[in-house]
Amino acid sequence: MKNKNEPLDAPLENTDLKKKSSTKEFLSAQVAAFIGTAVDFGVVIFLTEIFGMWYVVSNIIGATCGAVTNFFLGRNWVFSSTQNKISHQAFRYFLVATGSMILNTLGVYLLTEFTALNYIYSKIIVAILIAFTFNFLLQKYFVFK
Repeated sequence: MKNKNEPLDAPLENTDLKKKSSTKEFLSAQVAAFIGTAVDFGVVIFLTEIFGMWYVVSNIIGATCGAVTNFFLGRNWVFSSTQNKISHQAFRYFLVATGSMILNTLGVYLLTEFTALNYIYSKIIVAILIAFTFNFLLQKYFVFK
């Protein structure tokens, strides 16, 4: 409903449209995260299985590659935040990605070592938990705000 002080041509506020926009943004962020995660997993599995690298080291390298991929997708596609200085966003993203990498690596290590799960299954479980509880919120409200 319009306020009587608003001009007749003022747009109606539609909370459903805002909700859809937030939903679309969340889903886009999950697609970007999935792509970054695919890069991450691909590097980890490649380095561990092909080169025989210890999974903890390959996890750090994979997380870095996935983070770079996710940063550029988030900046250019998900949050359309190219008007802000890339150096400020990159620094904030670095902080979030470092926290994420530490949480992911620690989680993978703990699950793998103390439950005897294969490192790939541990990585899947931990990646999902971190994506929904840490990464999206910090990217939306801290990195690309």
